[in-house]
Amino acid sequence: MSGKYDRYFFSGLPKDDLMAPKKVIAALDGENFPGCHQYFIRWIEPVPYGMEPATDWTQVGHGPHMHKSPEVVVHIGTNPDDPYDLGGEAVMYMGPEMEKHVITKSTLIYLPANIIHGPWIIKKVNRPWIFMTISQESDHTEKSFPEMTPKEEVDNVYYYDQGYDSNELVIREPNVIKRMKTNS
Repeated sequence: MSGKYDRYFFSGLPKDDLMAPKKVIAALDGENFPGCHQYFIRWIEPVPYGMEPATDWTQVGHGPHMHKSPEVVVHIGTNPDDPYDLGGEAVMYMGPEMEKHVITKSTLIYLPANIIHGPWIIKKVNRPWIFMTISQESDHTEKSFPEMTPKEEVDNVYYYDQGYDSNELVIREPNVIKRMKTNS
C-alpha cells in the first residue's frame, strides 16, 4: 500500500535527463510538480558515467551559458574527516571576462539570473564527490556562448540551448567526442 506522502520522496532519475552525464542521486523539477524549481544531485566519480566515448572528465565540460533565473551550484566533498576537501578539482569561469575560479574545497556558487558562467570543467577526481544544482525555475532555460570559450577548452565542452530562442533543447557535443565517435 502506498503512503499518502510517497509522491514527495525522490531517489534516482525520474525521467531521461540529457543534461545529466553523471550518476544521478535524485532529480526534481516542474515535470514532477507544476511550478516546482529544478533540483539535481549527482555523483562525480573518477570516470564520466553516461558520456561514452569520453574517458576523462576534461573531455566533457559545460560551455559558457546563462539562465533566465538564479541558479545555485554546489560541490560537496565526501571525506568525513575533512568535509571541506572536495576530493578533486573543478574550474568555473565567470562573467564576460571569463574570470577563472579553481574549486578544490566544498563550495557553493550563487549565480544571479542572466550572469554568464562556464565553462565548468572537472579537471581531477581523486575520490567521488557530490555535485548539485538548484535552478529557481520550473522549466530549464539556457543560452550558450560558444564564442566566449577559452581557446584551451574549446574542443572539450558541451553547449546547450533551450528556452531563449526556442523551447526545444539543442545540444552540441564537444569536438573531442565527435572525433572519437567518427574514429570508432
